[in-house]
Amino acid sequence: MADAFSSSSETVIQRVVEVSVKTNTPLDKLEELYQIKSTCDFISERHFEKVALQFPDELLVDSVAVAVAIERNCNAKTYILGDTSYGSCCVDEVAAEHVGADCIVHYGSACLSPSKRLPLMYVFERRPVDLEKCASAFRELYPDTQSHIILLYDVSYVHAMNDLLTLLSPEYPNLVISELVVEGEQCYSHGWIKRQHDDTCLSEQDKNQVICQFGRQFALKSGSSIMDYSMFYVGQEGATLRNFMMTWNRCSFCSFDPITMIGRTESVSINRALMKRYYAIERAKDANVVGILVGTLGMADYLTIIQQLKETIRRAGKKSYMFAMGKLNVPKLANFLEIDIFVLIACPENSLLDSSEFYKPVVTPFEMEVACNKKREWSEEYVTDFRHLLPGGQSHVPLADQQQEDDDTDVSLITGALRSQNLLISEPAESSCGSSVVLRNQTLTVANSAASFLAERSWRGLEQKLGETPVVKAGKGRRGIAIAYEEEGTSS
Repeated sequence: MADAFSSSSETVIQRVVEVSVKTNTPLDKLEELYQIKSTCDFISERHFEKVALQFPDELLVDSVAVAVAIERNCNAKTYILGDTSYGSCCVDEVAAEHVGADCIVHYGSACLSPSKRLPLMYVFERRPVDLEKCASAFRELYPDTQSHIILLYDVSYVHAMNDLLTLLSPEYPNLVISELVVEGEQCYSHGWIKRQHDDTCLSEQDKNQVICQFGRQFALKSGSSIMDYSMFYVGQEGATLRNFMMTWNRCSFCSFDPITMIGRTESVSINRALMKRYYAIERAKDANVVGILVGTLGMADYLTIIQQLKETIRRAGKKSYMFAMGKLNVPKLANFLEIDIFVLIACPENSLLDSSEFYKPVVTPFEMEVACNKKREWSEEYVTDFRHLLPGGQSHVPLADQQQEDDDTDVSLITGALRSQNLLISEPAESSCGSSVVLRNQTLTVANSAASFLAERSWRGLEQKLGETPVVKAGKGRRGIAIAYEEEGTSS
């Protein structure tokens, strides 16, 4: 008879679990899908000796075959990077540096966030898309042929976008296709990617007419703004589409899923999503202790935003911890009860974390700045790329001078309690250090906060009782597994 509070061991062993496993790609198709020749040219022309091959989980099945093919065609040693430190869309430069790699070849979907340590080559999947059905869905969604539309897409479908544009542009003269761009001189420009120089967004056209964001670039007609355009996205629902919709939240979105072959108007309420984010901002205003989660070690300027956030939080009268813990999950963050709210520093696609399952909210750097910087106001603009918040960025708002800040008191919209803004401004700032992720707090204010929090807890962990516990000889312990020890049910 099975126990009501546990499963039968025989049932667990005999249970059938359906697992979808990607089969190996035939060898004759490796060249086409993984661009073996272009990769070998990239390696040989630059005389790289150690090459890191970064694969997402769904492509790991082909990783060995790709590595063997590359080593066979060029004189280089390859290393396969499987489990990435953070999101698979970001370039894992830290793992590549562990093996002393000279360059990285990144396979699969990518957020195209800039990284500057190592030379880089992107190789995207060439996922199939039925262009006729995609064009048919486009015509149904946009019956007005004079509509101003911007064509966006997942990077896995970039190979088919020019053909789609050829099909639609005769009927839709105001259709604009976005181009993939990458920043930095160390990124290998191939295929459909263009390398973005420092002044690309200002070339030949008015500054306000060219949009460069999230590795995409598109030009608007003179005298028009982004709000005058609708967005058509080719790809599956996910982080990329959500990032676009949150950033360009004043534009209407339609999408076509190449897998289901269904086009639809995106009905997700952006206003509702923004209100949920604003609720998190109110929680950030109420917080006294903030945890800064380092969700990237490869994206450019991540150390700079850390320093800016720490100063912003300090001026707001709050204390901060900093954590570098790899991929986030609920149990990891639940270990830190002292933290009132977390702020995640990550690429634009990974920063919009759904924190509904977490015990404490997780916000973006932009949301934390809205909560802590009096000069920044909540508006229709939503920033997911933290580099735009830095000095020189298009959304940078400087902090108010300390002598100009008043010790204002406002009311929490959540608890109804009064809250003061500038409790800790008199404390000295931390010494800056640009060469390390872990920046030590010289003032020990955070340690004192943790100690006071620990003193208020009813359970403080195992007590050491040094000198009070007698020394005894080690004895024989239990045998078996936790569900059924051998001695269980017998009197000792």
